[in-house]
Amino acid sequence: MPLRVYNTLTRRKEDFTPIHGNRVYMFVCGPTTYDLSHLGHARTYIAYDIIARYLRYKGYTLFYVMNITDVDDKIINRARELGVEPLELARRYERAFYEDMASLGVDTINLFARASEHIPEIIDQIRVLLEKGYAYETETGVYYDITKFRDYGALSRQDPSELREHRIEPDPTKKNPGDFALWKKRGPGEMGWDSPWGWGRPGWHIEDTAITTHYFGPQYDIHGGAIELIFPHHEAEIAQAEAATGRRPLVRYWVHTGILKIHGRKMSKSLGNFITIREALEKYQAEVLRFFFASTHYRSTIDFNERGLEQARRNLQTLYNVMEKVRRLTPKEEMDEDEARLEEEVERCRRSFIEAMDDDFNSPKALTSLLELSREVNRFADTHKAINERLLQKILGAFRELGGIFGILQREEKEVDSETLKGLMDLIIEVRQIFRERREWQISDMIRERLRDLGILLEDTEEGTFWKRIK
Repeated sequence: MPLRVYNTLTRRKEDFTPIHGNRVYMFVCGPTTYDLSHLGHARTYIAYDIIARYLRYKGYTLFYVMNITDVDDKIINRARELGVEPLELARRYERAFYEDMASLGVDTINLFARASEHIPEIIDQIRVLLEKGYAYETETGVYYDITKFRDYGALSRQDPSELREHRIEPDPTKKNPGDFALWKKRGPGEMGWDSPWGWGRPGWHIEDTAITTHYFGPQYDIHGGAIELIFPHHEAEIAQAEAATGRRPLVRYWVHTGILKIHGRKMSKSLGNFITIREALEKYQAEVLRFFFASTHYRSTIDFNERGLEQARRNLQTLYNVMEKVRRLTPKEEMDEDEARLEEEVERCRRSFIEAMDDDFNSPKALTSLLELSREVNRFADTHKAINERLLQKILGAFRELGGIFGILQREEKEVDSETLKGLMDLIIEVRQIFRERREWQISDMIRERLRDLGILLEDTEEGTFWKRIK
């Protein structure tokens, strides 16, 4: 079964066929660096990290570029509030973004391209659009005339005639309300660069197309981003690039991630449910967040809530527990019928996993395959004291290999000596007893349940609390 990818432009799944044979060029819209990154960023960038990992797993040579929007009115306004230079502020939050991505295990991006470092390419593309009649200059800037591009609105499935009246960047000098800025003229002392149209700075949309045509040429394979960017941002990218280069389509597969909600509501500072990546990582491990996000298809709306996160934590710990459990079996050379059947289950899991991911990166179904394998391995470990050495390595290898596509199950479990474990358990039981004396039963029960997930059973008796490992 070939890899199939849902294309937002055509609204259907299509066989994945890169433009340049085995080479894949992928671009994803990056952050505007005026504030700390939030959970919406985490959801989107983890999704494309998984897609990138899977493409490389399939044997494709992937060149993955993400832009950094460090030239934007939001940055300038925030910098003015704080009394710092705009680029200084942008660099501060750019560094924070890199740190957040590293903390989440997002490490598949080949190149981060700053808008401020591609001003010559931006100016060149604007010049071409003016020469071809797709753009015009006014006293306030250079604008793209959307009436000149016949397919404007195709990606978002909107009527071009209606879009002409759609208000984007209100300006009385524009020909149509829907025309968007390519270059914004600015006065002395404001952030900007010299250009043929005077001192100023680029519009938002032109940054991305100047970057992608510079690194990829006039056409490339995958463009990713959040679904909220389809209009006007991605619509404008198509209009700019295809008009400038004369080649279409700009992108073979448009891929968009779904909306993130917090407890059923859109994330907003005004609602008090705005959560930064750093705040989330204070409460949940990166692997738990990755498992949680992968448990919902990348195109679907996802609701960030404690119940789902707790389920993700339990499922992840189950996988780790099974890996540790099978490690403890005694290795042997011969293989019996039960082991032969288990080996078939490993291969069946691998096939179903790949089939799921080949179906538009269906991560929830792929994770289900891993959990099904863990149940089979657990049943075997419950009824056997030894395992064929080759099968043992095959099982552990499958968990690490397939889990690696999601950025999970890479942690090596270290054996804790019995004296250290006893000391830790004595401390945990002592702390738990304090909560019990305070009648804080919810916390007490949570400690017991989490220890159970780790393979340790607590038994409360009249003589005190005792613990034992669960095999």
